[in-house]
Amino acid sequence: MANSNGSRNPRSIPMAGSENDRYTAALCYVWIVCLYGLLFRKNSSFIQFHAKQGVVLFIIEILSPIFLFFAPLVIILCVILSILGIRAALAGKYWSLPFIGDVIKKTGI
Repeated sequence: MANSNGSRNPRSIPMAGSENDRYTAALCYVWIVCLYGLLFRKNSSFIQFHAKQGVVLFIIEILSPIFLFFAPLVIILCVILSILGIRAALAGKYWSLPFIGDVIKKTGI
């Protein structure tokens, strides 16, 4: 079902950033590189949005050994979510990762 802005996914709100911002936001989903966007690109809300999601994915990946037998599944899930986040960032969209985006909003990270 399409919403008022023509998007099919209610979590996806179209937003075009500059080409440089889109590439930087996409890199925020690559392991520790997320810290660059979070610490050094504070003037861009678009990059900050994607960097925060990248940091949460990074933390989940670091803590994945806690899940023992499910660790490989957790890593695969993080990789899939990272790919989806990269696609959204390159498209210039604010796209909240399932569950992770909600946690970030609720905690105010």
